[in-house]
Amino acid sequence: MHINGSCHCGEITFEAQVDENKVMLCHCHDCQQLSGTAFRSVVVSEPDGLTFTKGQVKEYVKVAESGNQRAQGFCQHCGSAIYATSVETSNRVYGIRAGCIEQRSLLVPKSQIWCRSAVPWLKELANIPGFNTVPGK
Repeated sequence: MHINGSCHCGEITFEAQVDENKVMLCHCHDCQQLSGTAFRSVVVSEPDGLTFTKGQVKEYVKVAESGNQRAQGFCQHCGSAIYATSVETSNRVYGIRAGCIEQRSLLVPKSQIWCRSAVPWLKELANIPGFNTVPGK
């Protein structure tokens, strides 16, 4: 599947070839902390399947709980997380952050990983009241 997206400020834009069957939710502590929320939704690219059409990402290398070094790509202007990948520079497979993708509503998660780190209240999410905008507005 061909996708496109951008960071929040628009400084970075990209296109990618992804496997829409490899959309997952990650509950690891790194994804929770780096996203500032309970989990992260990602889609896996084809090898070297991510191309930047504008701007340049900054990378931060983190040793994951798995012991692997993971390069975290983000916009140095607005801080939007764009991807995680290996530290090697060829045949990179990117875990592209779904929130930056224009077609994100089409990317339905097919699996969840690192569930042992999931916050327990996620099981009750459907029971929490929801509003289309801020309540009272």
